[in-house]
This record gives sequence, structure tokens and C-alpha cells, in this order.
Amino acid sequence: MDTTITGKHINHRQLVLLPLPLQGHLSPMLQLANILHSKGFSITILHTSFNSPNPNNYPHFTFLPIPNTCEANIPDKDKQNIVSLFLYINSKFLEPIRECLERLMLEDKGVACLITDAQWFGTQSVADGLKLPRIVHRTSSVSSFLLFAVSPALLDTGCFRPGSYEESRSEALVQGLEPLKVKDLSNFLTSDPEGGCKVLELMAQATKRAQALIWNTFKELEEHDLKALSQDFPGPHFLIGPFHKYFSASSSNLLTPDQASLSWLDKHPPNSVLYVSFGSLVKIKESQFLEIAWGLANSKQPFLWVVRPGSIEGSEWLEPLPYGFLERIVEGRGYIVKWAPQQDVLAHNATGGFWTHNGWNSTLESICEGVPMLCSPSFGDQFPNARYVSDVWKIGVMLDNGFEREEIESAIKRVLVDEEGLELRNKITNIKWKVDRCLKKGGSSYSSLEDLVNYILSF
Repeated sequence: MDTTITGKHINHRQLVLLPLPLQGHLSPMLQLANILHSKGFSITILHTSFNSPNPNNYPHFTFLPIPNTCEANIPDKDKQNIVSLFLYINSKFLEPIRECLERLMLEDKGVACLITDAQWFGTQSVADGLKLPRIVHRTSSVSSFLLFAVSPALLDTGCFRPGSYEESRSEALVQGLEPLKVKDLSNFLTSDPEGGCKVLELMAQATKRAQALIWNTFKELEEHDLKALSQDFPGPHFLIGPFHKYFSASSSNLLTPDQASLSWLDKHPPNSVLYVSFGSLVKIKESQFLEIAWGLANSKQPFLWVVRPGSIEGSEWLEPLPYGFLERIVEGRGYIVKWAPQQDVLAHNATGGFWTHNGWNSTLESICEGVPMLCSPSFGDQFPNARYVSDVWKIGVMLDNGFEREEIESAIKRVLVDEEGLELRNKITNIKWKVDRCLKKGGSSYSSLEDLVNYILSF
């Protein structure tokens, strides 16, 4: 391991990383920790007691649980609503976080800086009080971050109104951020505009006060948005992604992947299987689940389908499927698992398409393996991510009408069978080559990582 960067010795200086306790945020933060550890830094993971990472998977890190942050301490009303959860943890958990940091700063190694998820916006005041540099890690794309940052200003325009998201859909473009549309804003902005905008405004304000930002993306993918980013957020930006390409598949899954899915894929020809997974948080109605099932069956294409236990409202797992559905309808073409080793599945040569919720981790992983996407965003940054996949990068197909079996069947054939699918594959393969180049010596992400290391050493 080379711990000398441009003549400076790291000497295992300690960095404290604070991930948000959600799978889509936890994974990239732990990947970032691995990257920084490989550069010679000593890593301490400060984490909540709920959704905590498994220390056995990272023996080279120090894990420090934050006292009084178990799930039982969080009111039920705040667990069920993402806006309430963010506001709660950024209020009630700040004092125990401060005490942990104070204790670490008194140790021999001290703390070089604190790196937190952007949604830990309350920790900026803690860092300021301790005179500790705070760097923000934003786990989404640059484009979605910019959209969220302007959301509070859109509140006064009447773009959002209380009620269901479907009733509030708007085709209006967000001025200056075209082709993003008002409907690409998260549904919590239409069900709770004031609360959602409050969280986003607090996040943006705290991010502007941070020392710098680290992004799990790469320059060549989002170059068009970097100018706007630098204007509104002038602090240093380090685009060092995709994180997961630095090391083998992450071991931060909160669920156990079904490795047998890889053996099942081995039986299929190249680019023939549709991989279906909507991430670790998305929940769907039973009627939507049945539309998905019939759409998959009617397409007559092979599929590997992740159905997370508890992800269907009112059901434990596959109970809503009609009796004998898999045996009579799918006829061996489908394989359903509770969780899959996603990076390995996407890298498998049998995988020809990815039907995804377009969380940023999933979107990046699909891009890195050159797999075209079917887009079904559900909340958060998934909407702007999907918009870019379909309308800007043109590497996927948007399902505009939610979950309807006819549209599902048509979209699957467009990606796996029709000429359009070949065009999508060619475009995403071209971006995949850019990923490979950016991580090599002299590439944009390689160079940005060197700059980040030197920046941390300047504190």
C-alpha cells in the first residue's frame, strides 16, 4: 500500500465516517471508507444502533455505535415517514454524536475530519462547535442534488399541492434544469410539500457550509451539470466514483443474497435475461405486484426477479400469485429470489436488461456493466435518475404509467428483443468504456481521488 501522496505521509490519520442508516446510503459510505483506507487512513465508522453495519465484514475499521440510537427509541410516526425520520435523527441524535466525537478527538490519533452523509445536515453545527472539518458525501447524482436544492424555491410557485402524487404530476420543466420536470421531484414533496422542502433546504444549507463534497459519480457522466453545481455550491467537489469499481462486491448488504441465482443465470444465453429488483425500501400494492407478474409472464422472456419479503403490502412474500402461476404460466423461464448479489448478476453475460427503481447505486452498477434499464422510480432521487437514464443518456426506457401489464410487456421486448434494445446497449457500452478509463491512472476519478487525499492532509 502506498501511503505517500505527492510527498506527504498519511501516517494512518483517523477519519470518522457517519453513514445514514439506510441500505442505499450505507453501502456507498462503506465503499468510500474502503477507498480511503486503501490510501492509508485509519477509519472509524460512527453509526446508529439500528440498521447497523456488520463489523465482521470490515475487520480493518473501528466501529463505534452511537448511544441511545436503537430503533425502539424512534417514535413509530417518525419511522414510517422519511421526512419525519430525517428531522428526528438530526435533532435527537446530535448530542450523542457530539459526545462520541469529543471522545475520539481526545484520543492519541485525534480526528482529521468528519465525513457524513448529506442527510446528516444537523451534524454541521456539531462539527462547527468542535472546530472539526466536515466533508459531505452525497450518495446521489449531481443532477438530482441540483433538483432538490431548488425545490424550496419552487414551493411558492404552486408546483406542489397536498394530495396523492399521481394527482400532482406535472409535465412542466424545471427552469434551468431541463429536461427535469416537476413530476421528477420526490413524491414526499407533493404529499408533504412544506415538510419535504424543509428537509431539502436544511440539507442544502448545511452542505454549503461544509468544507467539501465527495460524489459517487464521475466527470464524464455528469459534466453538463458541473458548472451549475460549482456556481451554487462553490466548495471543492471530488468526483471519485463509481465507488464499487474500486473493490469487489460490497459486503454491506442488510439482507443475505441468494447465490443460487448465479447458477440459474449460467443456463441462459448472453443478454437474454431480465433482472428485476426495486431495491431495499420500495413497497408496492398487491395489485401492482400482480401486474408485474403478468407483464413478466406475457413478455415470454427469461427473468430473475427479486421479491423482498415484506415488500408487498399485506403479504409476507409470494402469497398473492395465482395458484400454480409459476408452474403453468412461466414454465421455468422465471426465477424468484428474496435478495440477489446484484453486482454479480449485472456483470453476468446472461443479463440483458435491468428493471430497476433507479436508486443511484443500482443505476451506476447497471451503467458500469453496460446493462440497459427499464425505469420504475418510486421516491427520492430515483425520479431524476430515471429521467436522465431515459431522456439524457438514452440508455433505458421509462415506464410512464406505473405498473400496467401491457406497458411492462412492451417495454421488456423493447429492451431485450427489438432493435431499440441494441441501440440502448451500444450507448450504455460506450459509457461503460468511459468508466473504465476514468478509474485508471490519469483518469478523472483517479486524479480526483489523489486531490481528495491531499485536501484531507491539508487540515
